[in-house]
Amino acid sequence: MTRRVLMIAYHFPPLAGSSGIQRTLRFVQHLPAFGWEPAVLTTTVGAYERTSADLNTEVPAGLVVERAFAFDAARQLSLAGRYPGFLARPDRWMTWRWDAVRRGMRMIRRLRPDAVWSTYPIATAHVIGHALARRSGLPWIADFRDPMAQEGYPADPATWRSFREIEEATIGAAQVSVFTTPGAARMYRERYPSRAAAIHVIENGYDEESFAGLDAETLAHDPLNPGAVTLLHSGIVYPSERDPTQLFEAVAALVGSGRLSRDAVRFRFRAAGHDAMLAELAQRHAITDVVELCPPIP
Repeated sequence: MTRRVLMIAYHFPPLAGSSGIQRTLRFVQHLPAFGWEPAVLTTTVGAYERTSADLNTEVPAGLVVERAFAFDAARQLSLAGRYPGFLARPDRWMTWRWDAVRRGMRMIRRLRPDAVWSTYPIATAHVIGHALARRSGLPWIADFRDPMAQEGYPADPATWRSFREIEEATIGAAQVSVFTTPGAARMYRERYPSRAAAIHVIENGYDEESFAGLDAETLAHDPLNPGAVTLLHSGIVYPSERDPTQLFEAVAALVGSGRLSRDAVRFRFRAAGHDAMLAELAQRHAITDVVELCPPIP
């Protein structure tokens, strides 16, 4: 018997610029093989900072996708680059919740799903999931992926409190909470011992089909460096959460001492999102010939 699940996700095609889109997209593709028919509740395309059509063909034909109205406070509600802080708590898309709850209840009445699923790292998705589960009485799966409220993150105290409140409410109300690593799951079992049995791990995966059909021309787009080890970081480099300064300092020290040849290694950053910062770091440490900054590819 086929069951249905309503999936609430900000990251969904045609959003561009985040690897986070892959998790929901692959669930949508593979859940039918396990007897689950998905439907997706996401945001209007205008809420995305950047879009691309390269993943549109991977969205299964016939998938029900409902787009709820949302603003990106940083782009669409700012004046001279500034906007009230409450419009970005818990995140810049907090306006999504109102239309999403309305549309989500309409989808529940029409599609009669067996469960509701919501996914972080956009915390508003869990706010929507909680509201829909409470109103409908359906079981709720909260896909945290990574920890929410952490020591020093988010840096803004009001946003941190918002994250912690959403986290506590979600862990307490969801039938199942899911993380992508054993370490994150262990942290939350220790933080919420009464809910430890409801915390599980579903790791991020690798889908061979995503790379099928690559031809020689595609593979030659950015070849590896002959005679050198190429180390790739594919995706956004977050300046605060994943500060690469110490990496650049270490590489510069190794090169400067002669323990590492400039010809022996290349550090390639693909679609880092903060190329200016990385270029400045490389220049400051005199390793511009060791660091490669590359654009996104389909």
